Amino acid sequence: MQEQIIARLKSLSEPEYQKFNRGLIPGVDNILGVRSPYLRQIAREIAKYDWRSYLDEAENNDDIYMEQTLIHGIVIGLIKTDLTEILKHVSTFLPKINNWAVCDSFCCGLKIADKYQSEVWEFLQPIFSDNHEYYLRFGVVMMLSHYINENYIDRVLASLDLIHHDGYYLKMAVAWAVSVCYIKFPTRTLEFLQHNSLDDLTFNKALQKICESKRIDLQTKALIKDLKR
Repeated sequence: MQEQIIARLKSLSEPEYQKFNRGLIPGVDNILGVRSPYLRQIAREIAKYDWRSYLDEAENNDDIYMEQTLIHGIVIGLIKTDLTEILKHVSTFLPKINNWAVCDSFCCGLKIADKYQSEVWEFLQPIFSDNHEYYLRFGVVMMLSHYINENYIDRVLASLDLIHHDGYYLKMAVAWAVSVCYIKFPTRTLEFLQHNSLDDLTFNKALQKICESKRIDLQTKALIKDLKR
């Protein structure tokens, strides 16, 4: 099946889009340059038919192209089965995450977290004790994609405050998550901004992202800028 997928991906690749994507994802050279709608279409076709055979093959072979990895992640988000089986496939996929694009696409597609908030939250907790940059980014992006709500905002902020890692793409994810928390829960997040243990780079980047939002008025932006370290 993978050979057929690769052939199809090559037929859909665009040199200019490949060049564009390589500029967005530094250090990743195995990009064909296939647009997301095509990847989602292929994933939907797989998820509709023999997805177990596909996942068995995908999980036991290395991907040649990043687009293969993206399709794998999308398929996991689309399959219809019980939560235990889905989370098993999530765990198996995690070692394949080696850049922000694969991570974020995967997280956004895991809509199962919206249905099973408590169960998926518990699944995420051990990940925050890991020292792998992209495992941690996965946890952070899962929180910002599915858990910035009334029931979880305090736990999200507490979890973000405990993350200490030198990985640049993790720091950027934490900053992004804090900014989304502020947009949705400004009062609680402002208190967090006044009392936290984030490193200076992450903290200041979070402030920058908040101020870039068009939903924040000028007076509030001035207040946020005054917090810069």
